[in-house]
Amino acid sequence: MLTKDEAYRPINCDDYDNLELACQNNWLLTLALKDGEQLKAKAVDMFLSKKVEYLSIEIAGEERNLRLDHIASFSHPDLGTVVVSESD
Repeated sequence: MLTKDEAYRPINCDDYDNLELACQNNWLLTLALKDGEQLKAKAVDMFLSKKVEYLSIEIAGEERNLRLDHIASFSHPDLGTVVVSESD
């Protein structure tokens, strides 16, 4: 199980840029998390808190924040499927 206390591992810059694009367009993403959870959610914003980067999503009117390093992949018809990798 993924915890909030584990060390943050920055994601690849291209993957980060694709998430930013999704937020700018408020795209509905299909997300797969590393713990196996599958989500369909609107990309809202990205932010940094205590040196950890997050994606803010909206599901059924509820906001949720996902650590970027907990996202295994995300997809959208205009983007295809992006498998998230760690920064070099």
